[in-house]
Amino acid sequence: MTSPVVSSRDLPHPVRDEIRLEGVLHALSDPMRLRIVRELAVGSGELSCSDFELPVTKSTTTHHFRVLRESGVIRQVYRGTAKMNGLRRDDLDEVFPGLLDALLDAAARQAVRADG
Repeated sequence: MTSPVVSSRDLPHPVRDEIRLEGVLHALSDPMRLRIVRELAVGSGELSCSDFELPVTKSTTTHHFRVLRESGVIRQVYRGTAKMNGLRRDDLDEVFPGLLDALLDAAARQAVRADG
């Protein structure tokens, strides 16, 4: 039996059954990571890391994406030279029904209060 070839560019992600509530809540507790997830939720597909204009350094941005990926909130894949990010909505909705929508709705209400 041969093992599948893993590219050095393949990024580790938890499988659906490994996604933990405390990991998701921790990942979304940071305002920058919540901002990333809100932007991904609005879109209908993947966005590259460079599509996000975050007021932090590149290394901090990389850290935020890694936390989101390792917690199972996003999936990252390389497409050519771009690292593309997609929200793992199907997985999150299956494991924690309604959680993502409730968190995104609460974040939107909070943003309106902050702007008002």
